[in-house]
Amino acid sequence: MAASKCARLSGALTAQLLDAVDSVLFDCDGVIWRGDQVVPGAPEVINLLKKNGKKVFFVTNNSSKTRKLYADKMTRMGFDVREEDVFGTAYCSAVYLKTVCKLEGKVYLIGTDALKQELESVGIQSTPAGADHISGGQIDWANVPLDPEVKAVVVGFDPHFSYMKLSRAMQYLTDPDCLFVATNTDNRLPLEGGKAVPGTGCLVRAVEIAAQRQAQTVGKPNHFMFDCVASQFGLDRTRCLMVGDRLDTDILLGSNCGLKTLHTHTGVNSLADAEAHQNSGCPERQGMVPDYYVESIADLLPALQG
Repeated sequence: MAASKCARLSGALTAQLLDAVDSVLFDCDGVIWRGDQVVPGAPEVINLLKKNGKKVFFVTNNSSKTRKLYADKMTRMGFDVREEDVFGTAYCSAVYLKTVCKLEGKVYLIGTDALKQELESVGIQSTPAGADHISGGQIDWANVPLDPEVKAVVVGFDPHFSYMKLSRAMQYLTDPDCLFVATNTDNRLPLEGGKAVPGTGCLVRAVEIAAQRQAQTVGKPNHFMFDCVASQFGLDRTRCLMVGDRLDTDILLGSNCGLKTLHTHTGVNSLADAEAHQNSGCPERQGMVPDYYVESIADLLPALQG
């Protein structure tokens, strides 16, 4: 294996790494696709890993789709995937509220229908997704009617995020017993052509500032994302590889959970970013230094094709 961290993965080292793992966890945005554009060679890599006997899972912080919608998108792109192989933060947040928080009550939802559906799939009701238009004045906003059954505020990706939603969330969270959960804190979503849009982290931070409270984050780098996969499939963390483009989520998740880590340069962070962490002398930043890197996961193809 690599003598030091942040080693370029190629040739015999690739084969050596693949022999040392049974399961590979992939991030999605910026790793296997960018927006609606598949990363060239990604379907072939995934399908060959499975053909070679590896377990493959998809662990994404994006909460805008259900597991089924993600599986359908991947199938259309040419990936061999099952719904149960997909672990998005919409699904994992629902599991977290049900199994860890033991929530008994309703959720005030800042998110999409996908998050609402995943909550409902585990028996948790929520307020509707969609627009919440502003009306009245400041005193009306401060005294907006609240649902007494709401016992948690959940913030996910929401293209309808508004001042009114922010105000409602703040009013619910004045109750210290009201749970405050965020699907993830990614601040940007990478798209094709080098473009990006604001991520869920921007919305979470707005609610945190308004409520003067910090959300419990379910998504990467929180170990709960890996725990969800490991508990359902009995994974051995010493024989798992985490592949991602973001150092502060994907690679840090791997480090937090004792997994091998591989950084790909088709998304958010660059080699220079990883080297800056490595050379910082800051112990807290070393968890964001990958074991290995590639320009694209397509670089794995020669080793997989034998």
